[in-house]
Amino acid sequence: MEEKKTEELLKKKLKEKGLKVTHQRLLILSVLEQNNGKHMTAEDIYELVSEECPEIGLATVYRTLQLLWDMQLVDRINLDDGCVRYEIGHLLKDGAKHNHHHLICRGCNKVIPFDDDLLDNLERHIEESIGFHVLDHELKFYGLCRECMKKTK
Repeated sequence: MEEKKTEELLKKKLKEKGLKVTHQRLLILSVLEQNNGKHMTAEDIYELVSEECPEIGLATVYRTLQLLWDMQLVDRINLDDGCVRYEIGHLLKDGAKHNHHHLICRGCNKVIPFDDDLLDNLERHIEESIGFHVLDHELKFYGLCRECMKKTK
């Protein structure tokens, strides 16, 4: 059911932009949705998509991810490991743009999403005091996860 809703939103957004609704675009979005919560590289996505669509090229996956990111349908994160990772966009998850943040464990490299966005007041303050309208932000916290903390004690 959720996948159908996402597919319909993608079709609508593509048509609004005058772009074609292709099987490859839908498949890439579907793979991201099925792996919700994972932070996947373009190569990870390519591996899964090519199982169903062997003729797809890695360049097509990169171009499609860029297009989906431009349309705010996927989120992109750089975890400072040299890889850009993607996940299904929050616009698709709950119908509203919402930033979520990442907790990155320095012990095991686990990435934990953190959905409470406590920066609304800060964004409002920036706009009121400086006149700068914040469109987006990304926040990463580095530390140790619960499991790694237990190992160090």
